[in-house]
Amino acid sequence: MLRPSALAALVAASTACGRGEYQSHGADTVSVSQVPLALPPGEGRLAVSGGSIWYRVSGSGDATPVVLLHGGPGYSSFYLKSLEALHDERPVVIYDQLGAGKSDPVTDTTLFTVTRFVAELDALRARLGYERWHVLGHSWGTILGLEYYRAHPDRVASLILASAAIDMPTWEKNVRRMIATLSDSAQRAIKDREADGNFAAADYQAANMEFMGKYVMRAPPGPDLDSTLTTYNAAIYEYMQGPSEFTITGTMRTYDAKPFLPSIKVPLLYTVGEFDEAHPPTIRKFAALTPGARVAVIPGSAHLTSWDNPVENTRVVREFLRSVK
Repeated sequence: MLRPSALAALVAASTACGRGEYQSHGADTVSVSQVPLALPPGEGRLAVSGGSIWYRVSGSGDATPVVLLHGGPGYSSFYLKSLEALHDERPVVIYDQLGAGKSDPVTDTTLFTVTRFVAELDALRARLGYERWHVLGHSWGTILGLEYYRAHPDRVASLILASAAIDMPTWEKNVRRMIATLSDSAQRAIKDREADGNFAAADYQAANMEFMGKYVMRAPPGPDLDSTLTTYNAAIYEYMQGPSEFTITGTMRTYDAKPFLPSIKVPLLYTVGEFDEAHPPTIRKFAALTPGARVAVIPGSAHLTSWDNPVENTRVVREFLRSVK
């Protein structure tokens, strides 16, 4: 995603056209320092390596729970809120990964590893007492979800990989082709700033904004985007991803899970926006490598399908979950 300044500009353009003890969902009570007020029902905090994370559980149906893994990395779960509508049939778990959103802020790069994020996710499962759950990851969350399944296949009932980023070299090739659809001034700014490294420059951020409006989010809701901006952790994003969605310099740059896809043995749904930077043809290739996988293209949507077309996005996920129990 963009730096907060550019995201704020995109919202403006779119608009114009103490702490103490708490009782978690588990049986044990833990003490967490510096929580300002008692958390609302259904919310909790969990101590993990490096700090504590915030989570919320909604719904109490009998169906297998689903956990939502937000993208970024370094962003938060605000944009996945529409999927909490699934709570009328099953428990829905939404949380902010360490360093993001309502979880503790961190800047220690030794914590910015896929392995640690996987351990954090399984610690949350254990806290909530679930033997198995459905795992829905979006964007960077698809890497986290896939690696969680690789580490703990017996704990995953199904996978939903939304706007999958599981082959970063191909992702980079695709977004470079998308740059060629931008204005001449945007293309020139990207070329110049990638050469001199001045990614905070106004022209690079304007190019970012143009890319975002076409391929990332077409209908951002103001309040949730405001919350996203105020809880963004640039340190994580820039360390693992880079300065933007298309200038990829971080630790995930060479990540490629395609060889693992034929080994997946749980039901799997890929979703992707019609105009998504994740690139629908690429997602179909992933599905062809994955036994029994399904694909749903969310019409009228770019990367953030849960913002651009929340009704259809939720309907597709609901039908898949119903079909796999």
